[in-house]
Amino acid sequence: MITKKQQKIFIRSILFISSVAILSSCSESKSKEKENQNKLLALPVYQVNKSDAVTVKDYLGTIEGKINVEVRPQVEGLLEEIYVDEGSFVRKGQSLFKIDPSFYQEDLNNTLANANVAKAKLKNAQLEVDRLKPLVDNEVISSVRLASAESEYEVAKAGLDQANAEVRSAKLSKDFTVIKAPVNGYIGRIPKRIGNLVAKGDKEPLTFLSDIQEVYVYFAMNESDFLYFSKAQARKDSVEGRAFDKLKKLTFPKVTLVLADGEEYPLKGDVDAVNGQVDRMTGAISLRATFANPDNILRSGSSGTLKISEVKDQVMQIPQIATSQLQDKTFVFVVDKQNQAQRRNVTIAGKSKSNYIISEGLEEGDQVILSGFDKLTDGTIIQPILQ
Repeated sequence: MITKKQQKIFIRSILFISSVAILSSCSESKSKEKENQNKLLALPVYQVNKSDAVTVKDYLGTIEGKINVEVRPQVEGLLEEIYVDEGSFVRKGQSLFKIDPSFYQEDLNNTLANANVAKAKLKNAQLEVDRLKPLVDNEVISSVRLASAESEYEVAKAGLDQANAEVRSAKLSKDFTVIKAPVNGYIGRIPKRIGNLVAKGDKEPLTFLSDIQEVYVYFAMNESDFLYFSKAQARKDSVEGRAFDKLKKLTFPKVTLVLADGEEYPLKGDVDAVNGQVDRMTGAISLRATFANPDNILRSGSSGTLKISEVKDQVMQIPQIATSQLQDKTFVFVVDKQNQAQRRNVTIAGKSKSNYIISEGLEEGDQVILSGFDKLTDGTIIQPILQ
């Protein structure tokens, strides 16, 4: 028979064993929970906020010298001399080409001879007037004869004027046989060779002459971008208290030119001319930027890419590395309040340095995952590390 003392000892033993079991179970549960936490994927996240973004738009441009002159002959003839080579720098008034002057020299000689004949006729007419004048004064002859002689003198004088004009015209034509540079600049391609027949009506000029101390870069901008700059200036004028002036030139930021080798031209340019109409076929408007060219790096006919900066006010941006592409769609992983990764489709509205500007798919305060996409699926719980 079990005594009361033995019963108490038995009950205490059972309670002790139960307590140890419970403590052991709790400890094991905490250990597993800690182990699960350690197994969570730790990934960097970026919190989306609105801020100003600087975007850069690219426009393909064509470079031309500020003065780009077609050199054409003013007279017809055989090309006798070429004094310059393609690519040479020439100064205004320097001789470039010579056309055979033989025909024009003969024409000049003929007109000079005609002028000498006209001079002799005028002299004879003057002598006749001088002879008749005293006879009329003494009433020896009728005044009609003197009037006729004076009329013949005027005809001879007009004949001499005409002959002198023909001499000047012939001399001018002869001078045109030497073609001179109308401006300073660089010689372009010379398609004609010595012995070729050249004329004013030729389809192709003898060469082009480009003054490239300053150059124009012509480019086209779509209507949407042009409206952005127009509205930006209107806002600026409003802030500064200026009334809208339709005669005022539209102001653009300084532009950067990227050359064909991918390097940036060291000097900035100014957009100083805008076409008055939008092309109905392309929906674009033509503009012109001017660049100084002191080292003659830029040449007419070459091309480059113009970069113009735009400032977007208070837009959502995310790093480009936070996105992934699938066909024509862009996705990001967003972390919800339970630290679960959710994949979302977003719409990109532009680039700002290493960021994408997002117009749809995200809200301010969202956290997007920056890496480890190959380890994620919808609903994956992660340990976010805010960057």
